Amino acid sequence: MATQGFEIPTEFRDFADKSVDQARNAFGSFLSGAVKTSEQLQSTGVNVQSTVHAAVLKGIDHAQTNANATFDFTQKLVRARDLREAFEIQSEYVKSQFAALQAQAKDYGALAQKAAH
Repeated sequence: MATQGFEIPTEFRDFADKSVDQARNAFGSFLSGAVKTSEQLQSTGVNVQSTVHAAVLKGIDHAQTNANATFDFTQKLVRARDLREAFEIQSEYVKSQFAALQAQAKDYGALAQKAAH
């Protein structure tokens, strides 16, 4: 294979790694703000049905889980030493995200059934 001799420069991987950390921190701050806002809405007496509130919190939780998985994937990817390793990392990520999305869909289905009753 012609790509076996190609190696991603260490400087590029270090720069990309730091960028992923910064993005992860920024997204974490965003999610913290979303949770605080949700809690404030509930504590100030705004009438939010518990099922809707649970769905919002579940959505935030899923967003955080998916974002963390993406950040982890990106960090692994920028640390890959060659294309073969990068393809293996991508394949693993796609499989795990598909399973996570299936589980999340079940969560939302359960919430919908609860709301229907």
